[in-house]
Amino acid sequence: GKTILTGSNDNIARLWDLKGDTLQEFKGHSGSILSVAFSHDGNTILTGSEDQTARLWDLKGKTLQEFKGHSGGVLSVAFSSDGNIILTGSADNTARLWNLHGKTLQEFKGHSFEVSSVAFSPIGKTILTGSFDYSARLWDLRGQVLQEFNDSNEIRSVAFSPDGNTILTASDDKIIRLWDLEGKVLQQFKGHSGKVFSVAFSPDGNTI
Repeated sequence: GKTILTGSNDNIARLWDLKGDTLQEFKGHSGSILSVAFSHDGNTILTGSEDQTARLWDLKGKTLQEFKGHSGGVLSVAFSSDGNIILTGSADNTARLWNLHGKTLQEFKGHSFEVSSVAFSPIGKTILTGSFDYSARLWDLRGQVLQEFNDSNEIRSVAFSPDGNTILTASDDKIIRLWDLEGKVLQQFKGHSGKVFSVAFSPDGNTI
């Protein structure tokens, strides 16, 4: 909680202190940085870029690994809870699991449009994808769809609750939805007058 991480259209990610001073720049991508994430131990960071790659970095700005294989921009990145597996979602309509050496472990195919958002379940046994094809999907780690969540518009962001029992989706229909894992809508959050681009749970899971 002492630093923040940002990605930008200037192709650079930056680490900042809470006073707004830049601590480190992460340079190497040849396209806009569309998603950033900290590892759970805070020692490495992950970036996803329009250049169709993701990168793992140390905090000094050194690239530790490059993840190549997507044929579209990398729109979303996530670490597994143990930090040993990387998850990416891409404009090529797929998501991928990778090890830290840059090898693809699994590819998740089935969405008909861009995979805009990805998330690991808290226990790491399933993953969640959100897509511009108006759906979110729950998958096992072998690439099998366990459940589909059908929205009324493009999904921009997905999130697991801390206990892993519910999920959130943010949609271009201006509505945030809370779902159970069986695909039932538990609650709708209405009030925004524009597209909803990002959602997150509080650590205790009681607010969004």
